[in-house]
Amino acid sequence: MSEWFVTRRGLANGVIFAGTATGGLILPLILPELISRYESAKTLRIPSVVLLALLLPVLPFVKPRIPNSRNRQQMSPPRAREWIKSTSFWVLLAANTFQGFGYFVPIVWLPTFAHAMNLSATNLSLTVALLNGASVLGRVSMGYLSDKFNPWFLEMSTLFATSLATSVLWGVLSQNLAGLLAFGITYGILAGGWSSLWTGFVSPIAKDDPNLATYLFGYLLLSRGIGNILCSPISSVLATAPDTAVGMASFQVADGRYENMILYVGSCFVGAAGVMLLGWGLDMDVIRSRRKRV
Repeated sequence: MSEWFVTRRGLANGVIFAGTATGGLILPLILPELISRYESAKTLRIPSVVLLALLLPVLPFVKPRIPNSRNRQQMSPPRAREWIKSTSFWVLLAANTFQGFGYFVPIVWLPTFAHAMNLSATNLSLTVALLNGASVLGRVSMGYLSDKFNPWFLEMSTLFATSLATSVLWGVLSQNLAGLLAFGITYGILAGGWSSLWTGFVSPIAKDDPNLATYLFGYLLLSRGIGNILCSPISSVLATAPDTAVGMASFQVADGRYENMILYVGSCFVGAAGVMLLGWGLDMDVIRSRRKRV
């Protein structure tokens, strides 16, 4: 991707990530009907065949801009190690890990939360579908903004806003379907667009080296994947009724079973935002010291 886009690389990255969210918009709406009609085994085969039929025709168009001879030379690991000394990348990696520990929890538990509110099966699917649908918008828009504005400000403000949305919209106002859908849409736009902001940090480090950019994206996906794996056991432990639930709203759903989980998600995003704030300050100090030398 970095071989084809320069000034609009963030937008291109956002469009790519939005494709994964599109599947999350469609599948929750059609899978329950397919399962009820064909059972699980056959239902899983249907999307597999459809995806294969859609992907095969576009594979010939997935090719590098750089000639094959030069591209083959760049298949080996990047020799340049300057990125290891980049404070901004390690700060991003730390914040990305914090974000990953919280991001996947609502996606996993939102249907269960809706079931505890005695919502219908259709509404259960709708909550997840709208969250993923909003992620499509969030990933494209965040990718576009990453080409225009300071990446530190974008990521820090997005993380703080996501924490606030989780605490207020999910923790306080999700007393009914409308409140839960409002949270899903807001969360999808804010938290769903996080990965589209990576380009703002990776591009200045990788510059014109698409191989290095691929490696850096791989590290970011790896660190986020740690949260993806561990969030399920952590949230399962947290999903127990506390001794005393907060005396308001959706904190009392299922006798307060989700209170600690909601607070945990909000804390993960606040922690990630704090890391980004610290990194922004360190980056500003580096810029000032360089100016003084000049």
